[in-house]
Order: sequence, then C-alpha cells, then structure tokens
Amino acid sequence: MILAQNPQHRVALWSARPENAGWHGRRENVRLLPGVAIPASIVLTADIRQAVEAADLLIAAVPTAYMRATLERIAPAVGKDTPVVSLAKGLENHTFRRPTQIALDVLGPRPVAVLSGPSHAEEVARGLPTTLVAASDDLNLARRVQQCFATERFRVYTNLDLVGVELAGALKNVIGIAAGINDGLGLGDNSKSALLTRGLAEMARFGVALGAESQTFWGLAGMGDLITTCISRHGRNRAVGERLGKGEKLADIQAATPMVAEGVFTARSVFEKSQQMGIPMPISTEVYHVLYDQKNPRDAVNDLMQRELRSEHW
Repeated sequence: MILAQNPQHRVALWSARPENAGWHGRRENVRLLPGVAIPASIVLTADIRQAVEAADLLIAAVPTAYMRATLERIAPAVGKDTPVVSLAKGLENHTFRRPTQIALDVLGPRPVAVLSGPSHAEEVARGLPTTLVAASDDLNLARRVQQCFATERFRVYTNLDLVGVELAGALKNVIGIAAGINDGLGLGDNSKSALLTRGLAEMARFGVALGAESQTFWGLAGMGDLITTCISRHGRNRAVGERLGKGEKLADIQAATPMVAEGVFTARSVFEKSQQMGIPMPISTEVYHVLYDQKNPRDAVNDLMQRELRSEHW
C-alpha cells in the first residue's frame, strides 16, 4: 500500500494462500486487516508470472518458516537480476539462514535488502506515522528502497549492516514472547523494563558474535522494534507469551491464531545456535524451555531472577 501511493509505481500483489483469492472481489484482507481497502491501483493476481515477470523489485512479505518453499514456487518466473527486499523477521530452523540468505539460496546471486523496524501493519495500513530502516550490503539498493518507500507518513533510513538488521528483527520476537509472559503473569512494569533492557543486551551480544555491528541494536531494527513488540496490543509474539503466562498450551494458541508469531520458530534457532557457540542468552533460553519443554513460565522467571549476581556490562 505504501508503494502504491507513488503514481509512478506499478504494484502487483500475489498471495501464496488459495483462500486469499477472495481479495479480488472485496479488495480487502478480511483475515488480517479487516476494514482496510486495498488501493485500486494495486493489481491483485493469482498468476505468479503476471506478478513478477515484469517486476524490477521483488518484495517478499512471507514468514521466514515458509519463505524457502514460497520462493521455490515462484523462482522460475523471477528475473535473474531482480533485487529482493525481505520484510520477514525470523531465522530458518536447522539451517539458521536469514531471510535474505534464503532468497539467495533459492533465486541465485542478486542484490538483496531488508526493510525492518517498528511497523505493525495495523497502523501502517491506516496511515499512522512509521519509521523504518532499509539495510543492504549494496548501498545503492538500500537507497533505492529508501526512495521507493518514503512518503510523508513513512520515513526510511539506510544501513549497511544487513546481518545486524536481520538478526535484530528476529531476536526481538523472542524477547517479545518473554514480555508477553511477563504480562500474563501480572509481573508489572518494573520487571518488563528490566526484561527489555537485558533482552536488548542479549540481542546485541548474539548479533556481534555473528558479525553484526553492536550499534545496530540501539537503532530502529533493534531497540525501536523491541519496544513496539513488547508493549503493543498488536504484537503477535507478545500475545503468544501473554497466553502462555496465563496457562495456555502452545499448540492450542497456535491453532487459534490466524497470524504467524515468528518468535516461536526463532526461539529454537537461537537456542541451538547459542548453545553451539557458547553465547549466554538467559532470557531466550528460558523462552525456549517454556515453548518446547513445557517449563512453567513462573519457574522460568524465578530461575532468571536467581541467576548468579554480576555487574552490568555494556
């Protein structure tokens, strides 16, 4: 919708879900964005070739867990040099591949970028002010994405730290689940503030160990998105955590939730990688145990609070 605000842009929208064929008649995503009309200038199509063959920029708004399979479906129709911009915020289980790496695996060498930051669709689609960061190893592509998306209500910065921006977007979802558990247990504002602060330290520690720049985590993709994820009523990961804190089981939550909470998948990837590399990730580790080992959320909080005392390092 942001891209369609520029009359010079020709935008086509393709969905991998057959049930979204109803968009064509209603021009509305009733399941995820009820009440928000899809602009008439956007071409809605079930024909992937119509969507991508003439495209000079491919925007991949697919959850990380489904990105590889989705891109494999459309790969024959994508131009060999077409740049890819990922909107995903996760990590692929077992491979630990970031979304742009998955795109390169499937589509072959090409410029890739990520657009990330505090950007709940419920607010963006209604024209509320939003500010994000476009990151790429290719500065020209980052600037192109910046120019394509920038409007009077949608501000975009550039960043060359592709690794850091993608990792920040993924890691903040795990801390978002922890923040929801805090809410579900009724632990208050003091504990949530500490959780965000120490969670951000975890995110930066993990990112730097994998080649990211530490300052990226104090920016829009890190601190900015973390705050939104952990406090907003729109936060899917926070909502999952809150329901866990209230005693619901993960399988029941997932069965009743129409949207994907990327942090559920990312928690496994981060746990496995941090164990392999010996990176201390106490909050993320406890989230993993709650999600996959059925650990009682209150016990997880108690174990965090009773860890060995130490100094605060930045």
